[in-house]
Amino acid sequence: MDMDMATEMITMKAPDISCEHCVATVKKTVGQFSGVQSVEADAETKIITLTYDPMQADLPRIEKALEEEGYPVEK
Repeated sequence: MDMDMATEMITMKAPDISCEHCVATVKKTVGQFSGVQSVEADAETKIITLTYDPMQADLPRIEKALEEEGYPVEK
C-alpha cells in the first residue's frame, strides 16, 4: 500500500490544550479513529497535527469527539 497517495496532514488550533494531560487525552481521543495514522498535540502552541487517510478518517466526527472531551478546535 502506498501511504503517500492516501495520506494528508492538517493542523488544528485547540486553545484549551494547556498541559501534558490534555495532550495525552487529545492523542488518545483522535488516535482511536479509523484512518488516523498519527496525531501530535502541543500544549505550548495549542496545535494538533493530524496525519490521516482522507478516504477513511471522518474529520467532522474527530472534531466532535475533541469538543466532547473539552478541546474544541477553531475553524
